[in-house]
Amino acid sequence: MDAIIKIVGTQNYNLDSADAIELVTDGVYEYSDGEAEIYYSESELTGLEGTSTALYITPEEVRMERWGTLTSTMVFREGLRNDFLYETPFGKTIMGLDTRKIFAHFDEEGGNMIIDYVLDMDHALSGRNQFQINVRKRENKE
Repeated sequence: MDAIIKIVGTQNYNLDSADAIELVTDGVYEYSDGEAEIYYSESELTGLEGTSTALYITPEEVRMERWGTLTSTMVFREGLRNDFLYETPFGKTIMGLDTRKIFAHFDEEGGNMIIDYVLDMDHALSGRNQFQINVRKRENKE
């Protein structure tokens, strides 16, 4: 179904500051048998213009795939460390993430998700991050 997707991402680089980005965009949402899929295009606001994002949400994990100007596959699972290849036009690097907490509730009409995780590059802490996603059916106004 066509959906309105609201994403709020917060990055904490140190104890004193946090940067937040909010994006509201059109996308596609699918739900079946307790699993959800979300698709949307990144924008200039996120710094990832030209990149498409897909989120695959199951009761066990959330997988985020990005392709276009940036390519990566991140797997979020509570208590699990995931190393992944992060490819940009400027080069490639291995990054790691350690998922602290996932809350996800989705049904046929949409839903909400919060993921809290720590990101590192070459095992050097990059920051603690959180993103929140709200998905709802796009109402067609004619």
